[in-house]
Amino acid sequence: QVQLTESGGGLVQAGGSLRLSCAASKSTFTINAMVWYRQAPGKQRELVARISSGGSTNYADSVKGRFTFSRDNAKNTVYLQMNSLKPEDTAVYSCNAQGTLYPDRYLELWGQGTLVTVSS
Repeated sequence: QVQLTESGGGLVQAGGSLRLSCAASKSTFTINAMVWYRQAPGKQRELVARISSGGSTNYADSVKGRFTFSRDNAKNTVYLQMNSLKPEDTAVYSCNAQGTLYPDRYLELWGQGTLVTVSS
């Protein structure tokens, strides 16, 4: 069974940085596209950033210029670098990956979520 494992959340002061990671547990699962979502207490889940299979990225206006996707294919891991964090970035961040389990099984997976808390 393939799982996504997230890490990198924590407590940071406003203006600080964190890097979230989302790693697939099996190298036989190829991540094609990935989306990061977040959900703040009492609010609806929102899309934060998306990277397509072709490598193109999209970011929510609220994080544009501050958050950046990157990936390490050798580690089957996708990263979300978050800079200039604001208190309003406080939320549980979850990754959603669409990919292929060798040889040709399509899977869509969710990570367990990681809490990011930004203090003012």
